Amino acid sequence: MTTYVISVPGTFTGDAGQQTQDELARALRPADPHHTHMGNEEDLDVLTVNDDGTFTVRVTVDAASGPEAEREARRYAEAALDSVGLDEGSAPLGPAVVTGIDFGD
Repeated sequence: MTTYVISVPGTFTGDAGQQTQDELARALRPADPHHTHMGNEEDLDVLTVNDDGTFTVRVTVDAASGPEAEREARRYAEAALDSVGLDEGSAPLGPAVVTGIDFGD
């Protein structure tokens, strides 16, 4: 297994205030990229929200391949969004991509 850092872009189509964003960041925390060597060096936040309502979720995933990691990250992001009451209509996601691979020390 390899640890991948995966980025999943999305867009809030309605109001996703600071409280919702904070709850989403907490829901994503177990897969926070700061727990990886690369995440600490690059200062990768688990959730970045832009002024225009677009956002990026960055999570770590242990997987056997990049495509498997991308699928798992997307499922993880969807579950976190669902846990704070956001569905595909209120926060559609774009394609997940490998941001990096953490080989450790």
